[in-house]
Amino acid sequence: MDVFVYGTLTDPERARTVLDDFEFRESAVLDGLRRVEGEYPTLAPGGSVEGRILRTDDIAALDRYEGVDSGLYVRVSVPLADDGADSDGSGEDATVETYVGDPERLDAPAEWPGEDGFAERVRRYVRRNDVTIRQRDGTFTDFDGYEGNESTDATANHDKWGIE
Repeated sequence: MDVFVYGTLTDPERARTVLDDFEFRESAVLDGLRRVEGEYPTLAPGGSVEGRILRTDDIAALDRYEGVDSGLYVRVSVPLADDGADSDGSGEDATVETYVGDPERLDAPAEWPGEDGFAERVRRYVRRNDVTIRQRDGTFTDFDGYEGNESTDATANHDKWGIE
């Protein structure tokens, strides 16, 4: 499965602590959402954010790391802009997964329209707006996913939310 990462998991060392088997694919841009800073990076409506496509079969490990069961992050499917549809021959539109953190829990400056639960607001926004992922010109070597020199050791802070 392909996953768009834009925060701690853009760091290969961090990804190795979470996943036994993965590879970084092309650099990419997520259009229609922007990165905002909180306790951890998350996404908010509007703008765009650069990141990487990470490929792994262990989506359950990523869900645990991101705290999906506890509602810290929600995993959402985002369509690929360039291919349109059926890039894998399955007969279905090509998508990439990404994680969006709950801004209230992460103390991040983001608001999602609607009155229902956070996960549904995010999924509805992605469905109804022009949110897509496109390949970025360049390679991984020219992508710097982290701003500054802050540590990517998120393990200790994840304990705060009871995440493995």
